[in-house]
Amino acid sequence: MSTERIVDTPHGPGRLVTDRSRRPVATLLVSHGAGNGIDTRDLEALARNLPRNGVTVVRFEQPWKVAGRSVATPPKSLDEALVAAANQMRVRTSLVVGGRSAGARSAARCARSLGAVGCLALAFPLHPPGHPEKSRLAELRGARVPTLVIQGERDTMGRPEEFPSDVEMAVVPAADHSLKVLARGPVSQDDAMEIVVEATLEWIVREVTGSARRPQG
Repeated sequence: MSTERIVDTPHGPGRLVTDRSRRPVATLLVSHGAGNGIDTRDLEALARNLPRNGVTVVRFEQPWKVAGRSVATPPKSLDEALVAAANQMRVRTSLVVGGRSAGARSAARCARSLGAVGCLALAFPLHPPGHPEKSRLAELRGARVPTLVIQGERDTMGRPEEFPSDVEMAVVPAADHSLKVLARGPVSQDDAMEIVVEATLEWIVREVTGSARRPQG
């Protein structure tokens, strides 16, 4: 069962929605992209499945979204709001910070300052669509903590093969930037979300405890 609370940030109220594990080994704080909220299929799949496997999931809704605006505020404001929200959490386990798209960029920029042990980048926007020369790889590298990228095979903002080989990555077959798969693709939408959950769980447990285990049913 999710619980939520409003938190103050320098850019207005944000919202934290928590799905708590009974015996957490880690806490995953994730934020959303520039064109959507915390109800995307991947963030909901993590919130629904990780807590039963020892990971508390906290989804952070940025102030611009809470206020009902349709356009995200500048990157600096996203970072400041994320840090403010994280500082109001009571985290008694190792913290992993992450997000999807713009939220992944923010997580990479803030991971070290938040004392995170890892960074989860869902659909990392390596470059604007059609402009591979405008790479954001330095931003991803700037996390300076163990990082997992989960990328759709058809993501126009960075296909898996565009990332360096040393970037740890899980690929969702035939998925686009929203991690939506083709209707007649090699995996179903449910299978795609299972890839997201399993890859995230295996990576978090490996990085936090040094051992790996798979999700329960």
